[in-house]
Amino acid sequence: MRPRIAVPDNSLTRLRIALTVFFALDGFVFAGWVVRIPAIKEQTGASASALGLALLGVSAGAVITMMLTGRLCRRYGTHRVTVVCAVLLSLSVALPPLTHSSPALGAVLLVFGAAYGSINVAFNSAAVDLVGALRRPIMPSFHAAFSLGGMLGAGLGGLVAGGLSPTWHLFGLTVIGLLVTAVAGRTLLRIQPPTPEQDKPGQDKREQDKREQDKREQDKPQQESASHYPGSPAPTPPRTRGLVVTFGLIALCTAYGEGALADWSALHLEHDLDATPGIAAVGYSCFALAMTIGRLSGTRLLERLGQTRTLVGGGTTAALGMLLGALAPSVWAALLGFMITGLGLANLFPVAVERAGRLAGPDGVAIASTLGYGGMLLGPPAIGFMADWFSLPAALTSVAALAASAAVIAALTRRAAAG
Repeated sequence: MRPRIAVPDNSLTRLRIALTVFFALDGFVFAGWVVRIPAIKEQTGASASALGLALLGVSAGAVITMMLTGRLCRRYGTHRVTVVCAVLLSLSVALPPLTHSSPALGAVLLVFGAAYGSINVAFNSAAVDLVGALRRPIMPSFHAAFSLGGMLGAGLGGLVAGGLSPTWHLFGLTVIGLLVTAVAGRTLLRIQPPTPEQDKPGQDKREQDKREQDKREQDKPQQESASHYPGSPAPTPPRTRGLVVTFGLIALCTAYGEGALADWSALHLEHDLDATPGIAAVGYSCFALAMTIGRLSGTRLLERLGQTRTLVGGGTTAALGMLLGALAPSVWAALLGFMITGLGLANLFPVAVERAGRLAGPDGVAIASTLGYGGMLLGPPAIGFMADWFSLPAALTSVAALAASAAVIAALTRRAAAG
């Protein structure tokens, strides 16, 4: 029997809205910090290398705390942990402008990264519960909210950068974050996380339409692990843990591409294709916009194709797009390649995290997210080393290689699940 979630429909709707707000808030706060990095660098007097080491504090703090957050979610519930982490994220974003040296900046970014990583595990775990309750693949819509929040945060930051100091700007983000958390958190804390409950005998099964039958093979490992989803204290079987790590590897391949394009796309366009600085800056914007569009349409895509086909098709599309983006002889062809890459990568991370969470609850989300952040941490320096050894276009083809690897892993996982 498939698990059924006993939560009233109106509660599910309110829960979805509240979680969407937290995803958007996360992207908004993080992007607001990112656009003030140049001003913080000038304020601290950090060299490029010292700033790079300080910025590693964000990823390091996130990776260190993610597994701990999975255990906290099991003990205290994903909703409570989400609200607490949102408060910590809102408070910690105001700390970087208060520093005046790169070591102090690295220390506060470790705190900021810990809050950022923790809330990602908590609200992704809560979203996994809701996906199971609604029995619809809505995970990409939450990540689309994160992307939209990031675009809004970056746009607002660009508007106020000339008139507000980093201290006042980021303090404003703290105020906004706390107000939003107070409103959305109140809703979240009033709703109990959905818990698995077996369908009652004689219940009408005609609602489980032909689409679920078509995807039975890829859902098999999730059904086998239903006793562990989410919040169950039962130990995770070795086979299930292996599948969770596999989905984590897909998240790693996706995040590697996101990190690489964030740091190296503009340099590739300007130095290798002679783009103007203004056009070069558009490169990552095209990628981010395409990812947002892809995630907004992700639910319909998943309903039509299923998870495995979406992963395989997305990885293949991203690989082809990145080959065009890295090796194209013109700026406009490269921009087209970046957009195709964004469309391909858009739903890989949300689906991988959701499937890991369905298999092992918050611990599964933590494992997949940790591996994903490892990929984001690995991507930029790996591209830099390969660019020194070969060339930047050749180095960027590694994004295509890992995207293709994600597609292969997804295909092999389907066979393993059926076996």
